Amino acid sequence: MAEVGVGIVGSGFVSTLHAEAMRRVPGAVLRGVTSPTPGHAESFAQAHGVPSWYTDYRALLDDPHVDVVCIGAPNHLHRDVAVAAAGAGKHVICEKPLARTLAEAEEMVSACRTAGVLLLYAEELCFAPKYVRAKQLVDEGALGRVFHVLLSEQHDGPHSAWFYDVRRSGGGVLMDMGCHAIEFCRWMYGKPAVVSVSATLGTYMHGRRTEGDDHAVAILTFEGGEIGVVEVSWAKPGGMDDRAELIGDGGVSYVDLVRGSALPTFSASGYGYAAEKAPSQGWAYPMFDETWNYGYVGEMQHFVDCIRGEAEPRETGEDGLEVLRILYSMYRAAATGRTSAVTVTDGEREQEPIRSWLQARRHRHSAT
Repeated sequence: MAEVGVGIVGSGFVSTLHAEAMRRVPGAVLRGVTSPTPGHAESFAQAHGVPSWYTDYRALLDDPHVDVVCIGAPNHLHRDVAVAAAGAGKHVICEKPLARTLAEAEEMVSACRTAGVLLLYAEELCFAPKYVRAKQLVDEGALGRVFHVLLSEQHDGPHSAWFYDVRRSGGGVLMDMGCHAIEFCRWMYGKPAVVSVSATLGTYMHGRRTEGDDHAVAILTFEGGEIGVVEVSWAKPGGMDDRAELIGDGGVSYVDLVRGSALPTFSASGYGYAAEKAPSQGWAYPMFDETWNYGYVGEMQHFVDCIRGEAEPRETGEDGLEVLRILYSMYRAAATGRTSAVTVTDGEREQEPIRSWLQARRHRHSAT
């Protein structure tokens, strides 16, 4: 396959990153974009040099020049788009989390497997150059036996309002950003089984906008006794904070994804895309190349190589499924206040992961 034709589903922040990354991947060609929001697909196409634009994703799937669709739509749409794409014989790149519920994610994996197309899980932190170097240090034994991996990703809230609606998103910040940290820890350890989890969640800043959690701390225990620590927040002022800490019996490594490549900047008016949001005003940390630094270019290059048959996928639909199983167990652990095994009941599969925590919180409130 000389060229890989790419269709973008969605026209928001992450789809912009996907388009920018694909334009920097040799052999990848943007063929079309779709968004149901009036005017969005057309303006996105003009901004990124995309030749075709649609308001219905099914029209994009009819394009014979599109080989892969890149889904950056809200979580509740992932299943419908992915299943339809598989039915049209298109490979699928799906932004995290894989789906809103485990049942939807399983349907996506099954549809792509049946159609013989790839379902690629877009966890960009596993392709971020700094984190890739940290993974190399771990694999080379530079830190000895690593037993503690922490990923902290925090800011003061998501960039689109739909994230606050747990019926569309499936959960709060643990669902939105915790999925990054879960897969990061799995990846660093070589993806062994997670045997138990614990979690503490709360809604501290955005209670008027969401019933979901906006701050979470969780712990994973792997089958060999290794520890993964998840720190995620929509309630931390001061801009994006994305850091990792790796501890082994022979060394330690600290990785700051944002601050080490940023330009500490004070702006009274704000800057760029973030100028629409107050956090870009005052002190902020714009990166010199966010698309590359966050791993989107490396991620899309790898996915294109996979579609060409030149590489084996490192992040798949099965990885997205495992992350969802862990998320269900974390929300259950937070609901009960006890460590939970990594299991999902038949009754839970059709519900959003956050449901168990919301039900427990409502019960506590009604009891008082």
